[in-house]
Amino acid sequence: MYRLLGAVARRAMPPESGAGPRRRHHPRSRWTPGHGWAGGLGLGLGLALGAKLVSGLRGASPAPSPGAPGPDESLQGEPLSPVPALLPRAQSAPPPPPERFARAIESSRDLLHRIKDEVGAPGIVVGVSVDGKEVWSEGLGYADVENRVPCKPETVMRIASISKSLTMVAIAKLWEEGRLDLDIPVQKYVPEFPEKEYEGEKVSVTTRLLISHLSGIRHYEKDMKKVKEEKAYKALKKMKETMEFNQEKDWKEIGGKNNEKGDFAKAKMEQDSETKCRNPKLGKKKNDFEQDELYLKEKFENSIESLRLFKNDPLFFKPGSQFLYSTFGYSLLAAVVERASGQKYLDYMQKIFHDLDMVTTVQEENEPMIYNRARFYVYNKKGRLVNTPYVDNSYKWAGGGFLSTVGDLLKFGNAMLYGYQVGMVKNSNEKLLPGYLKPETMVMIWTPVPNTEMSWDREGKYAMAWGVVEKKQIYGSCRQQRHYASHTGGAVGASSVLLILPEDMEVETTDHRIAIPPRGVIVTIICNMQSVGLNSTALKIALEFDKDKSD
Repeated sequence: MYRLLGAVARRAMPPESGAGPRRRHHPRSRWTPGHGWAGGLGLGLGLALGAKLVSGLRGASPAPSPGAPGPDESLQGEPLSPVPALLPRAQSAPPPPPERFARAIESSRDLLHRIKDEVGAPGIVVGVSVDGKEVWSEGLGYADVENRVPCKPETVMRIASISKSLTMVAIAKLWEEGRLDLDIPVQKYVPEFPEKEYEGEKVSVTTRLLISHLSGIRHYEKDMKKVKEEKAYKALKKMKETMEFNQEKDWKEIGGKNNEKGDFAKAKMEQDSETKCRNPKLGKKKNDFEQDELYLKEKFENSIESLRLFKNDPLFFKPGSQFLYSTFGYSLLAAVVERASGQKYLDYMQKIFHDLDMVTTVQEENEPMIYNRARFYVYNKKGRLVNTPYVDNSYKWAGGGFLSTVGDLLKFGNAMLYGYQVGMVKNSNEKLLPGYLKPETMVMIWTPVPNTEMSWDREGKYAMAWGVVEKKQIYGSCRQQRHYASHTGGAVGASSVLLILPEDMEVETTDHRIAIPPRGVIVTIICNMQSVGLNSTALKIALEFDKDKSD
């Protein structure tokens, strides 16, 4: 019988060309959970005929193979935009999730599908690690829409401003080695950057101020008046929100009547309308991607050369007095790293990536062949998906010019979390290796800096190349604010986030039981479309995995 089955299977397979060895499976076949190898037509037909023959010999009717796809069925993802004809579904077969985190993975995947559909993103890649181990990574949608290349964990995308957190590691290493002073004027390292004045007074720009965006160096907006108006509007809006909240709270305490609340709501609407009529531009959110410097095509040979874009521009405020997010400030930091290290910025960063085992993280350049690199997209004024224009990011590698994968970003996040937590663990027998950065360095990096703000989460502050939300609980049995550190990114055709949710290291340890760091959840999401807010999504996913971990 088995000889007969083998003959039937061989007869059903297509003839081999040439005299080479027999192929073991079809070159386009893939392994799918519950289905086995799919795509080998000859083998599948042969097995089906064989099963039918055996069934006939036994006198039983043939039973269909469980889970076998029909001729018109395929594994399909969610639609990627509101226009189904524009973005067809990507075929993917995610691996079976670890049983412990199956619920978190399922809910997180559903959340990402909803976000992707809502904004019309071509593709999204997510990665999650728990206690130092990657437990989930998956791609949704397309890395390349034109050629139907699906996103996968190995997809390489722009990580945008997460590059700032990478640059911070270089600065921290040089500081630990005593080769960089954070609190002296940057002109000691970069004399090409001119000394600055503000309102006729000489002022000092230091490395520490540059890191936390307190230097006064501009961002992409060159008009100082517009920036000041926008900051004043935001401050006024925040103050009004606080006053309204306090007034509503007072009314509730004294049992305010409904008509009083109605009068208050009416007055609020009239006041908002009056403010917008006075200056309608203030009510509109500024779009960074309208700035011409984001679309620079010029190639800069080194960090010193890129300084000419902004080094002669006036400061927007006295250093240290205000917060203004500035990617150009990190272009100056790249020059500081070069002079303090005695190496080219990219050479020094590649050494760090090698130490951290970030093998797919590189600076973005057009010429090199970078395998698994995604294409980048934006919607035009007519609502159609189009390719983004070519840009050269050599002027801002330090602040937003690197490419990476979710796997590399998880490694980076775990290295930071390990260094932060290793000092909290009893290590009398020196069983634990030191962190890449010292614990006191990581504490400094993740300590919120006064006079800063965290634009992607109002409850946090900017620290040193990271945004940090501190642990807080005001009322018993009510909402608890978790401690976490994150950085988002937005670039031409790309959005990203890296979020680290540490576990509280309050567990008593002994020589027989060491709570080995890193302990916590790390989430990273990268997307090949710009202006997609991902921080709140990453936090929700982190909390889902933290819940499964606790259970």
